[in-house]
Amino acid sequence: MIRPDLNDIPSYVPGARVDDTLKLSSNETTQPPLTAVQKALADALATTNRYPDMGATALRDGLAAHLDVPATQVAVGTGSSALCQQLVQITTSPGEEVLFPWRSFEAYPIFAQVVGARPVAIPLTSTGHHDFDALAAAITDKTRLIFVCSPNNPSGRVTTTAQFDAFMTRVPENVLVALDEAYYEYNRDPEAVDGRDVTARYRNVVALRTFSKAYGLAGLRVGYAFGPEPIIDALNKVAIPFGVSSLAQAAALESLSHPDELAARVEETVRARELVVDKLGTAETQGNFVWLPDVDSQAIATALAAEGVLVRAFDEGVRITVTDRAEAEILINAWKEAQL
Repeated sequence: MIRPDLNDIPSYVPGARVDDTLKLSSNETTQPPLTAVQKALADALATTNRYPDMGATALRDGLAAHLDVPATQVAVGTGSSALCQQLVQITTSPGEEVLFPWRSFEAYPIFAQVVGARPVAIPLTSTGHHDFDALAAAITDKTRLIFVCSPNNPSGRVTTTAQFDAFMTRVPENVLVALDEAYYEYNRDPEAVDGRDVTARYRNVVALRTFSKAYGLAGLRVGYAFGPEPIIDALNKVAIPFGVSSLAQAAALESLSHPDELAARVEETVRARELVVDKLGTAETQGNFVWLPDVDSQAIATALAAEGVLVRAFDEGVRITVTDRAEAEILINAWKEAQL
């Protein structure tokens, strides 16, 4: 009864969760949702006997104003990860190809294989940046979708506007490029590509952002995509009906009304990131995490877990979430105690 090829699809592995430990394995914020957002959620509870607005009209209007685009150029989904999968669904048929840098968001190859497509992973450069020459060279007549994550998860490196524009000159117009900006709010590199710019200039570019990271709504699962109207229309066609809950819509919409409070929280994380980079000696990063490539990742994760700190071990390295100064200092102390 089950497709036999599903045996070849790896399961998504979330960050570890253990009671009485500091969880720095899933790139979450440590703060709860903004105070006004918590009130909006409490108010929205009274309406949960009804289905949510399937079109997320108010939220799409709010995002459209936030992005300065028409609402017809905005889609919402259950996290930007769901929108990534929808992008694969609207572009790719069995036997066709989805390209992405690697390592990057670990769900990209899973999304490709779910629809029977071939995932094509292109290794990062030695500095953790995307190798756009290799990405462009890998494009074939079967390529339908390319993911570009900036800042990249887990290396924290950004793609510059100049790099993105040069790459787009080598991308056929019938290939969709998805700019995944899940960590957009933490970026401080003025040369970094911006989804609002490139989606206005290219007919085959869509951008993705989320409320799970900086906005602290990971448990509600709400993200958004924006770009050319035909792409957004197709995304909405394959969305699960009523997928974004009324609570998620209310919280996300209220979050947009408090940019100053959000900016203060993000700036606290950026300052803590600078401290962690300095004390652990990692490369610069523009996400809410640091990356240690080419290390014995399991040994480091085990040593830190023994000190009460959970981090994310990949085959290629260790990713450690950065939240605020207090938790950064706990991490730094654990690092010292583990003699890393």
